[in-house]
Amino acid sequence: MKIKAAVLRRSDLPRPYAESRPLNIEEIDLDPPQQGEVLVQIKAVGLCHSDLVAINGERGKPMPIVIGHEAAGIVVELGAGVAGLAVGDHVVPSYVASCGHCEMCNVGRPALCEPATASNAAAVLRDGTTRLHKDSTRIHHHSGIAGFAEYSVMPMEALVKIDKDIPFEHAALFGCGVVTGVGAVVNTSGVRPGESVAVVGLGGVGLSALLAARAAGAGRIVALDLSEDKLALARDLGAHIALNAADPDCIGKVLEATSGGVHVAVETAGSPRALKTAYDVTRRGGTTVAAGMPGPDAEVTISHLSIAAHERTLKGSYMGSCIPKRDIPRYMAMFKDEKLPVDRLLTRVIGFDDLNAAMDRLDDAATVREVLIP
Repeated sequence: MKIKAAVLRRSDLPRPYAESRPLNIEEIDLDPPQQGEVLVQIKAVGLCHSDLVAINGERGKPMPIVIGHEAAGIVVELGAGVAGLAVGDHVVPSYVASCGHCEMCNVGRPALCEPATASNAAAVLRDGTTRLHKDSTRIHHHSGIAGFAEYSVMPMEALVKIDKDIPFEHAALFGCGVVTGVGAVVNTSGVRPGESVAVVGLGGVGLSALLAARAAGAGRIVALDLSEDKLALARDLGAHIALNAADPDCIGKVLEATSGGVHVAVETAGSPRALKTAYDVTRRGGTTVAAGMPGPDAEVTISHLSIAAHERTLKGSYMGSCIPKRDIPRYMAMFKDEKLPVDRLLTRVIGFDDLNAAMDRLDDAATVREVLIP
């Protein structure tokens, strides 16, 4: 079938992207779903930093590629052997289509699924091929989803069935930003009621982490960012302390306000400076969680002595250490109960024509979450 999609063919075009237009809106071909695959009509897809780093080359992808991985849609066709889904179901895909059989899946860590990790790195589906092409040129799938398109073929293992009464523009956020931020607090850090939590970086992931800290009963919630607008939103969403990370006294103010540092600090900005700040505001015996995704060359220097002598814990969190088929329905139930007001994170809805300019706004950290309606 012919579909409209935003195709990335180069990652060396300069900003502003509104002028250089790295995302080409094209008509391309989408082949039918194969064994174990599902054709999904994309109804909404969020713009995430992981899409931006594909455009700027910070984390390179095979080209050409249809990016976009934070999506929601409707099942329109089932391939052979698909079970548990029906045409008309509303779904949110996970960007790690866990196999359920490898060592990581067997120990309850599907975000680290080995076959899915290999497929995502090659930007292909599990059989090593793609369903997207233009004439004789194959086009790759970002994270097995390829969401910046009208339709997409995905593995059935990626899809989580959701309630039909949740608006698509809100449901899409659960595919990445919400599971990553909420999961980093709930799953990775295991924060307990009454403990203090700091969130460094207030994009969609960071504000989701803040909402999770509030829902988990955190005693004091600290929000750190460079944007005064995002700090104001963080206060509205429940942060007790919101400070500009550019303030040279920022760390000292957090330590003083939390009697020596927070129990848990979650970094979501994807920068070494942010991770170092998160570590520096964590108390003795506390836990620092790295949930941001910088380029592969980003490094941070941390005192070896402080890790040992202060019994500090530094943990990575990928996809919020989530089990998507368990956690996405749970987090959506919390949203419906108004315990996770994820709708507050939606900055604006856009169309294909505004997609490149929206990437400029994302790079400027001028938005929380924009959502493309294909």
